[in-house]
Order: sequence, then C-alpha cells, then structure tokens
Amino acid sequence: MKGVILHGGAGTRLRPLTYTDVKQLLPLAGKPVSEYILSNLIDLGIDEVNIVLGEVGHNEVQGYYGDGSKWGIHVSYTYQGKPLGIAHAIGMVRNFVKDDDFVVALGDNYFHNGFEVLSRDFEEQGKEAYIAITEVPNPRQFGVAELSGEKITKLVEKPKNPRSKFAITGVYFLRKSVFPFIDSLKPSSRGELEITEVFQKMIDAGMEIGYSVISGWWKDTGTPEEFLSCNRMALEGLVSKGVGKNGTYSKAYMGENVTIDSRSKISGPCYIGSGSRIVNSSIGPYTSIGRNCRLEDCNVENSVIMDDVSILIDQSLKVKDSIVGSASVIKSNGAGEKSLRVIIGRDSKIEV
Repeated sequence: MKGVILHGGAGTRLRPLTYTDVKQLLPLAGKPVSEYILSNLIDLGIDEVNIVLGEVGHNEVQGYYGDGSKWGIHVSYTYQGKPLGIAHAIGMVRNFVKDDDFVVALGDNYFHNGFEVLSRDFEEQGKEAYIAITEVPNPRQFGVAELSGEKITKLVEKPKNPRSKFAITGVYFLRKSVFPFIDSLKPSSRGELEITEVFQKMIDAGMEIGYSVISGWWKDTGTPEEFLSCNRMALEGLVSKGVGKNGTYSKAYMGENVTIDSRSKISGPCYIGSGSRIVNSSIGPYTSIGRNCRLEDCNVENSVIMDDVSILIDQSLKVKDSIVGSASVIKSNGAGEKSLRVIIGRDSKIEV
C-alpha cells in the first residue's frame, strides 16, 4: 500500500496565521499537523508517500519533509497548484500509485487513534473504497454520507439541507479502480472535482463504499477553535505514550535545553520546545510552546505559542485560548487587564 498526503488549500479559516504560514505545518505539541498524518501512514508499514502540493507554501513543505529519509521512508511530490478539489488531487497521483492500493489523507486533519482499524477493515472487506464517517453538529460544512441500514446510499458535498449528520472525515482507502470515475467528473458549482461525487458514481455503478463510524478521535484543524481542541488531543496523546523527558513536571514534554526557574509552575499536559526559557510564569494546562521562546511573568493556558515568541507581561494578565505566531512579541504596558485572547500571525507585536 502507498500513502498520499494532500497538502494544498489556502487555509482561509485560519487567517491571519495562514497569511504567513502553511496551515498543515502549524505545530501541535511540537510537530506540524501533517507530520501526525505521516506517522499514521508509517504505522501502517507504508514506506512510499507522495505529498500533493498547493500553490501556497510548497517550498516550505518540501524543505521540511525533503526526501523522507529522516523518517526512514521515501517521500515524493506532486504539484497541484490551484485548489481544484480532492478528486482532482487524487487523479494526479495515478503514476505514483500505479497498480497498488493506496490511502489518501488530508494534511490538516488529526486522527488521534491512527488508521490501523480502517486499514484492516479495508483489506478484509475487499471493497473498492473505504472511508471513515463521524456524527457532527454542523454537517453543512462537510461532505455528508446518507445511510440505509449498513450501506451508504448517497454522498453530498456541503449540502444546504443535510439529510444526515454523518460527515466524511479526511481519510480514504482506495484502489486503482477509482481513477476512471475521477476522469468522468465535471467541476462542481465550486469549480472543484468533488470526492463525494466520485463515491456516488461508484455507488451508482453498483459498487459498495465501506465505512466505519468513528467517535471522539478525529479533528479538522481548519478554525482556531478546532486547532486548539486538536492541540489538546495531541498533548493528551503525549501523556498517554509517556514520552515526557523531565520527571520534575507531571504530564509535561520538554525538548532539550529548556530553562525553568523555581518560581514557575508547569501544569500538564503541556509541551515546551527546545531552548525555551520560562521565568516566574504559570504554564498550562493544554499549552504548547515552541522552540527558543521567552516567557516571563506570564500566565498561559490552553494556547499554542509558536517558535521564537516573547511574552513579557504581568501574571495578573492571563493569555488563554490563544494562538501566537512565530517571532511575535506580547508585552505589558501596565493597563492591568485581566484576560487576553489573541490569534496572531508571525512577527506580530502587541502591547496590553
């Protein structure tokens, strides 16, 4: 089996962060979102992965993943450019896939429990396609699967009046038989080749789309709120795997050369990147801090702080539910406010 990671899209719902950074490379607990997908594929024994690049940030993506040797695999690239749809992106990898079965995953999704169960069911059931679905409160934002008994009968992309609450998550197990159906597509009203239409054509042709209903372990990181929720899941994952390096602080993962003075309090789960310095501060829970950050006299909770950030404020001012882009600075001007929530891109400066 081969793996494909879709790394395109402009990330409009995560702006301003994505004005300057690739959404799939934004960090959760010290790793880019899409690296968790890569790990999911490697856990299946996959050693050939193709990353489909969009027109935004493709150089940064290639710079980070390189040839894949860092992970002991081979990584290649396909340039899609403009966001012409998931099905369009899948159609572009047929020369990479050749005759092999393959799994496609969206690089901005997070699957806490990985793909092992889905992969096993795909192989055992022998269907031409296998997907994961989950019940959501806002199905209008997703591709939706309608069920009758144990079968998927219809799939609709972002319906105005959904007849089901089951959203299609961003992982698809496929065989080469999918390509003729992609070739027969015409662009939707959104100007894209829709993956839901591919599956519908397969159903109409008499094929059955296999599925699993998953609960509680999938996140789309497309909005700040979802991104922070996903960060909490990633931090819980670190704790459950027992990967913390410093036994002094419960449920805390730390990189190398982290400095924490005796006046600081670290409440896990949290992540603190290499070279960061924490002085007279309260950090966590559910906080990820990047590399080479400087936090002094501050109180940070349920937030993602990216690399090279400085936060220099009074502890009476809590930074909460925030995402702070790389190389940004937040400092106090003595105004005495009690709480602060910010979503800012890299190189920003704020006085409060």
